[in-house]
Amino acid sequence: MKSRHLIIIIALVVIADQALKIYIKTNFQLQDFKLISGRWFQLYFVENPGMAYGWKFGGDWGKMTLTIFRLGAVVFGTWYLGSIIKRGYGKGFIICAALIYAGALGNLIDSCFYGMIFDKGMLFDAQLNNYVDYDGIATFSKNGYSSFLHGNVVDMLYFPVIRGHFPSWLPVWGGDYFVFFSPIFNIADASITTGVLTILVFQRRFFGHKIEEIHNTVETETVVDDTNQIS
Repeated sequence: MKSRHLIIIIALVVIADQALKIYIKTNFQLQDFKLISGRWFQLYFVENPGMAYGWKFGGDWGKMTLTIFRLGAVVFGTWYLGSIIKRGYGKGFIICAALIYAGALGNLIDSCFYGMIFDKGMLFDAQLNNYVDYDGIATFSKNGYSSFLHGNVVDMLYFPVIRGHFPSWLPVWGGDYFVFFSPIFNIADASITTGVLTILVFQRRFFGHKIEEIHNTVETETVVDDTNQIS
């Protein structure tokens, strides 16, 4: 697979991801939503100071650590993509790796720069030990709401397919209200998840020939003589 094809895939994912994020950030207030298909597909604006699908990680310092980790992952991913192309890995695996890379890059852009280019965003309150919401719609500004590495990731894709209550006889959660699927995510998260799950599902197809090559190489290089024959 040629590098330019990979660049196109990555660029399409990142551009789509950023275009939707910027649209949501500059047109929705926090917690605003828009029904797209009935009640099971919504654009629902939240900001995520932590990991994918709204998971949080250790407050303000944890956020900066996570952003630096994302930056390191993108740098490593750049080298890794070049490596697997040169080593002749299958097209399917390379595309999956590109999807994971594109998703990581998309969220890294938010974490690194959104705090510097938008005037509003969730900020960490040390007294509350949590992030606090803001009012109004964000706009582009030279005076950002935070600094480099401290931006929040924009999430908006929400699929509350099933809503209801757990059966009353169920231990712990009996009678509680639940929503499936409850996490709110973005195109970058979906790209990462798609790449990872596809690799897991098709790992035999992606890596089977490599395992066979190793097996054949070991057999070819084995010297058969009187000292290693089994009697």
